[in-house]
Amino acid sequence: MGMNRRHQIELSQADQTRFLEEGRTLVLSTIDRRGYPHSVAMWYVMEDGECLMTTYGKSQKALNIRRNPKVALMVETGTTYDTLKGVLIRGQAQLIEDVDACVGVLTRIQGKMMGSMPEGIEDALRLQARKRVIIKVTPERVSSWDHSKLGGVY
Repeated sequence: MGMNRRHQIELSQADQTRFLEEGRTLVLSTIDRRGYPHSVAMWYVMEDGECLMTTYGKSQKALNIRRNPKVALMVETGTTYDTLKGVLIRGQAQLIEDVDACVGVLTRIQGKMMGSMPEGIEDALRLQARKRVIIKVTPERVSSWDHSKLGGVY
């Protein structure tokens, strides 16, 4: 795909923001100790242009980020070529160890993914948060695509 064609299918800044806000699951890629990508599906929320997730402090992705904070995030939708739409973010990840902040992120993710907060969920989330850290990703390079803009010409 030529540069002009790639530029043609980019999402506008507003569309990128909306797409990321509405997205359900992203793929987080970190680099393992042998230099291979380690890619996992994650639930997330966006806040002021940064992406927030949580994970266990001892997880492989947390270990990878401690060693090398460079990560990639991809959110994509579509089932056929002409409906493919996505955003690829490359940036720096930071691990935040703060139980209250972690409860806040878990609560927001729960609300986004489940639509409601069951009775007593706060206590369960607080218990979970004690072993978890926040992964905060600050974007440095962003690419996007919306194949519906190709108008049937591939």
